Amino acid sequence: MTALQKSENLRLRKGKRAIAALTAYDYPTARLLDESGVDVLLVGDSLGMVVLGFPDTTHVTMDHMLHHIAAVARAKPQALIVGDLPIHSYDTVTEALDSARRLVAAGAEAVKLEGGIRQAEKVRAITSAGIPVMGHLGMLPQRVIEEGGYHKKGKTPAQTAAIREGAQALIDAGVFAIVFESIVPATARQLSQSLSVPTIGIGCGDHTCDGEIAVITDLLGSYPWFVPPFARPEGNEADATRHAASRYISRVQGSPAPTC
Repeated sequence: MTALQKSENLRLRKGKRAIAALTAYDYPTARLLDESGVDVLLVGDSLGMVVLGFPDTTHVTMDHMLHHIAAVARAKPQALIVGDLPIHSYDTVTEALDSARRLVAAGAEAVKLEGGIRQAEKVRAITSAGIPVMGHLGMLPQRVIEEGGYHKKGKTPAQTAAIREGAQALIDAGVFAIVFESIVPATARQLSQSLSVPTIGIGCGDHTCDGEIAVITDLLGSYPWFVPPFARPEGNEADATRHAASRYISRVQGSPAPTC
């Protein structure tokens, strides 16, 4: 199935079956998640924090994204591979199209960018080139510095109207879906019901959008140093890793030294 067919199938899921999306940053994780039946594998710039140890996503470069997208693509998943356009890789229309093509050459089947009205022309250029685009509205991690932190969106009628206007601009430009991040639940539900493409929520409450996306380290419990308040871990890989390493250390150090 082609990337365009995969993205169109997801677009047509609106109002039918919820979309389950997870982030992936490496080959084995991508294989395991795909074998589990996930719909979307997002190679997100969240890798800057949970893989590379940066304080936020503003440190992620195009080279970082290309490296991790290529690793995920080697798993040859059935799920749609979406790659994040990193900060300052889509400041102009020309740059956005060139960056999208670079992500696709590395193995992405679709790209995601943050923002609404001011990104519409860039989305139109990318989709016109045959590359599916996923939008991202609400809290925008690439703007965390200029906004002074992570804040819930959609709290006021003005904020809600701005999100709706941005969403419609993205839809008119050709996105097949939009991520809603940290939008208050009532607003996320209201907007999701009125928009013509699927919304995929993170930090928007349960069943307020047409699907959900989670950061894989939040789901697995493998990054215990910061757990978002909306995260719902289904595992505890941090403790499992510590215990396995401790048992290994005890086994190695408890063995008699070899004689030569």
